Amino acid sequence: MSRTPRILVVEDDPEIRSLLKDYLHRQGLRVDVADGGGTFDRLMAQYGEPDLVVLDIMLPGEDGFSICRRLRATSRVPVIMLTARGDDIDRIVGLEMGADDYLPKPFNPRELLARIRAVLRRMEQPLDQPRRRLAVGALIVDLDARTVWDAAGAEIELTSAEFELLTCFITRPGRVLSRDQLMDWTRGRRADALDRTIDVQLSRLRKKIEGNGAPLIKTVRSAGYILTVSVEEA
Repeated sequence: MSRTPRILVVEDDPEIRSLLKDYLHRQGLRVDVADGGGTFDRLMAQYGEPDLVVLDIMLPGEDGFSICRRLRATSRVPVIMLTARGDDIDRIVGLEMGADDYLPKPFNPRELLARIRAVLRRMEQPLDQPRRRLAVGALIVDLDARTVWDAAGAEIELTSAEFELLTCFITRPGRVLSRDQLMDWTRGRRADALDRTIDVQLSRLRKKIEGNGAPLIKTVRSAGYILTVSVEEA
């Protein structure tokens, strides 16, 4: 990004909130902080959408899941969720709500920074190249605008993580992609062998792009997944 990205941190612990604001600011990011849903709404109304939201799950009053659900109803701004519990349940629910990534507490601020930068990189669009628009079966996918339309021309709302996963398939047509490969390409070396993030995101992606039609991504037993339709220039 040519401009300085703006991050909105929603965290009720004042020490963590202050630490993250100071640390991320020193790393060259603009940072706003909120202690809950009320302050979050006020900052959104006052300054508009940030480039990324860091959202704690355990908040007083309205929790992070509810805030994420409300945000996803109107916006595709990337969300990284923070959870105090290491349970898969929190991670899975957050991803089902449309979060792009998660980080369990306690965490190193450097790891959060790395994840923020990784998500922001995925959101960048080249400004001086022709737009790459592909026909993926009946879908139209604009790789640069990160937008997908169905056969009727209606836009399919994908999170940045879901779009990144779809890109893995459409840039490697006809290849069986293993779960480990998908994890490495979308989450890098942060991935844990027991991490079920890819499974949740793949399930969400398939529901969105397939609807009630024929499967576009097929499971290959004991091997992985493969895109079942052709990919051509649109």
